[in-house]
Amino acid sequence: MANSAQARKRGRQNEIRRRRNQSARSRFRTSVKKVLRAIRNEDREAAAAAYRDAVPAIDRAAGRGLIHRNKAARHKRRLNARIRAIA
Repeated sequence: MANSAQARKRGRQNEIRRRRNQSARSRFRTSVKKVLRAIRNEDREAAAAAYRDAVPAIDRAAGRGLIHRNKAARHKRRLNARIRAIA
């Protein structure tokens, strides 16, 4: 248990940040999974629509430091390439 007021406050702040990060990380993962599900069903229009919704979630996660900006770019590039590969 925290022994000082400063440590208690730090614990409260960390808990708030942890919950916020958890929510944003979940939103990021869910949006990517929606795109992958549409790709698996070979529905190009649904995949493109899901991709348009996923890009801001991916960028938001990178902006908040949940994932590295290069990882965000890699996710977007690979998803887009898989969408374009659908015949």
